[in-house]
Amino acid sequence: MSSPVENDINTLKMEKMDNNQEKAANRQLQIAIGGVIIVAIALAVIGFLFLNRPPEIVEGQVEGTSVKIAGKLSGRVVAFYVQEGDTVHTGDTLVYIHSEIAEAQLSQVKAMEGVAKALENKADAGARPQIIQSAYELWQQAKAALTITRKTYERLENLYKEGVISEQKRDEAKAAYDAAVAQEKAAESQYSLAKAGAQIQDKQAAAAQVQAAGSGVEMAEAVLADSYLVAPCDGVITQIYPEVSELVALGVPIMNLLKMGDRYVVFNVRETMLPELTMGTTINVNIPGVGDEDYPVSIYYIADMGSYATWQSTKATGDWDARTFQIKARPVNDIPNLRPGMSVIYKK
Repeated sequence: MSSPVENDINTLKMEKMDNNQEKAANRQLQIAIGGVIIVAIALAVIGFLFLNRPPEIVEGQVEGTSVKIAGKLSGRVVAFYVQEGDTVHTGDTLVYIHSEIAEAQLSQVKAMEGVAKALENKADAGARPQIIQSAYELWQQAKAALTITRKTYERLENLYKEGVISEQKRDEAKAAYDAAVAQEKAAESQYSLAKAGAQIQDKQAAAAQVQAAGSGVEMAEAVLADSYLVAPCDGVITQIYPEVSELVALGVPIMNLLKMGDRYVVFNVRETMLPELTMGTTINVNIPGVGDEDYPVSIYYIADMGSYATWQSTKATGDWDARTFQIKARPVNDIPNLRPGMSVIYKK
């Protein structure tokens, strides 16, 4: 039979063994819980790194080059030969504008041209035949008078040498002869001038006046030619501003013409997307208004849109503002039924 002391010792040993077993069980439980937490964290990290993120979508639209049709003529719209939505080709007549002022100016400059040509013809033709004939007859008279005065002077000279007449008489005959010589030369000069016509400077001045008047006619005709405005290129009439019978001013647009075949897409993106959207890069876009398939477009334009289009940060710290850039791209291939205003979707 065991003593009380031995019984106490055995009891202490049993309690110590129970405590050790409980501590071992607690350590195993803690290890198991830690393992579960580590596995959960690892699965979360793996899921964050490898699970598919939803694609970032950028929406743009189709645009085209628009040409404003305006003329150099102020007047009243008489008739339109097209309507909004019509397809036109280069050289097609679009509108007729009537201007009474331009027509009056053309008549005026044509009349001035006629006057200038008449003056040129007069300068080229010279004097009238009657004037030339009159100058010739005066010359012939001067020649006849010269012949008579010469003979008279020669006779009186001989008589003076013989001492029949005085020196005074001989001098008077000599003066008359000299005067006749001068008159004959003057008459011959007048006849030559009448026959030659106007001076070369007068003819040049008349020709210059004709040229200036012709330039005025060409200018007036060029302005009046804009009475009929024609299409500068193939395209579609998108908008017509005035109505028939309304007055239009010089250079004011009358209608808009959307160029045929000149279509491009426009996106506004954050600068963080620029590394993959560089000049000349080809990207695939979807155009719902055309079909479900993707279409390749080539980037040809990148420009900063300014501070007004900056994407503002939503955090006070840890984030930064992003500038907005406009990107334009042309379709690589022809896309049927592509029209300005259609939505374009790019998935990053």
